[in-house]
Amino acid sequence: MDRAQFYSPQAGRRIEAPRHARTRFAIGDVVRHRTLDFRGVVFDIDPVFANSEEWYEAIPHELRPNREQPFYHLLAENEESVYVAYVSQQNLLEDSAGGPVDHPTVPQLFETFAAGRYRMRRSLTH
Repeated sequence: MDRAQFYSPQAGRRIEAPRHARTRFAIGDVVRHRTLDFRGVVFDIDPVFANSEEWYEAIPHELRPNREQPFYHLLAENEESVYVAYVSQQNLLEDSAGGPVDHPTVPQLFETFAAGRYRMRRSLTH
């Protein structure tokens, strides 16, 4: 498998990852966590786990996801608060509610919400 390296600010080091990763979700998709009660909009994707070792080790061993899968950065919300979440692909599902995400950062990153997904601001795309 062809692999490349990229720098992860969260991990503070270079990460090796496949050059091409199959993602189930895209930037702008609204998703929900498989077991925890929160949903969010995808604003970035890592092809493999690229957070800190401390973050990974804090997950109970029996719940730790495989590192070799996409991980998604979400602007997340639950009944009590809004926050940024970092979630493995195996723990995400398409959001069946289909409504917008009520996170204060959404308007800074996204322009419109239609058909269950957001469109990223043109000034932020390549």
